[in-house]
Amino acid sequence: MKPDDLLKILSEVERGGMSPAAAAERLASLPFEDLGHARVDHHRSLRSGLPEVIYAAGKTQEQTLEIFASLMKDGVDVLVTRVEPETAQALVAAYPGSVHNVVARTVSLRQTPASEKTKGHIAVVCAGTSDLPVAEEAAVTAETFGARVSRMYDVGVAGLHRLLAVRSELTEANAVVVCAGMEGALPSVVGGLVGVPVIAVPTSVGYGGSFGGATALLGMLNSCSPNVTVVNIDNGFGAAYTAVLIARAAQAKG
Repeated sequence: MKPDDLLKILSEVERGGMSPAAAAERLASLPFEDLGHARVDHHRSLRSGLPEVIYAAGKTQEQTLEIFASLMKDGVDVLVTRVEPETAQALVAAYPGSVHNVVARTVSLRQTPASEKTKGHIAVVCAGTSDLPVAEEAAVTAETFGARVSRMYDVGVAGLHRLLAVRSELTEANAVVVCAGMEGALPSVVGGLVGVPVIAVPTSVGYGGSFGGATALLGMLNSCSPNVTVVNIDNGFGAAYTAVLIARAAQAKG
């Protein structure tokens, strides 16, 4: 449930358009709904401004479908990450309007009215094509929760002119998510070009000495650009979630 939805219910009760009993029934699933295998947090949008997200890895298809249905009926935007193709196909078939992004391994359903303005501008940057799954997870997350997203892909430091070619667009964003593997140098370079928070995402891309992204992670943690902060390896979702909150706050101030 979104804050605006709660205010509408309370206003309806105050005006006499809804009985207290009807309002109580509408709010019965707050703060969570117990499905047996999961307690779906319907209160999260009221606390943080963004709804709960379904991490599908390790869940059965039936569990994922049931959690999706619970969130959908609450009227929020629904996002599933790390979803297997078979489960994604089942979700799309069961819930018209949901979208499967194969590269990002996500299924999303936007229930926010199309007329509602975007909330902030986020740039999603990645060093190379091999980083696309993580970058797309970040981009889909940000778009699902109402941000305007600019994708700037394959602009790694091995060809710095490619990054400089999009510098003006980079500076327009309220926050930047940068995904890179190998030695993980790209976020530091981006951090030196922009005056907004840069959220670095180390990816598990690289040869043996990259240690599944650990080398990029340590490099990013030691960034000399003070506006760079770091999330866990391959966590495009977490980076974008935080970027959305930053972008919304920046837009609200602006």
